[in-house]
Amino acid sequence: MRRSALTDGLIAGAVGTTALNVATYLDMTVRARPASQSPQESAGRVADVAHLDLGSPQRAENRLSGLGALMGYGLGVAAAVGFAALTRGRRQPVLRAAALLGGGAMTLSDGTLTLLGVTDPRTWRRSDWLADLLPHLAYGLTAAATWNRLRPSTVTGG
Repeated sequence: MRRSALTDGLIAGAVGTTALNVATYLDMTVRARPASQSPQESAGRVADVAHLDLGSPQRAENRLSGLGALMGYGLGVAAAVGFAALTRGRRQPVLRAAALLGGGAMTLSDGTLTLLGVTDPRTWRRSDWLADLLPHLAYGLTAAATWNRLRPSTVTGG
């Protein structure tokens, strides 16, 4: 039974997002840097706009932590589903796919943070850009490899 391109996009996005998280946690470990508060801040902005009651301050903090992570997974999956639609389900050269997937996920993520007023990339230092770029590169490469592995080859034997 063949899966649809959108299903393969969901899978590639989930695998890519896992790679992004591993790269991020590795960076946190190597540089001994704290976790970013951007996901929780984004979730807080969305919750405010939606007029959600998140409970007591402690419960709200815990919920925002979970919601921030879930939003990240949602963006990672959405980027790959968008890629699936853009490519009409066809396999792509890995480097092109990695650039589209990683760049798309980074643009979607950073664009969302900017629109919500959580950050302003114009103020970022070189180290900030690298800390953002490298995990998205891991996302792009992993999602692209997964995408191509899941999609049927257009070459037929005979």
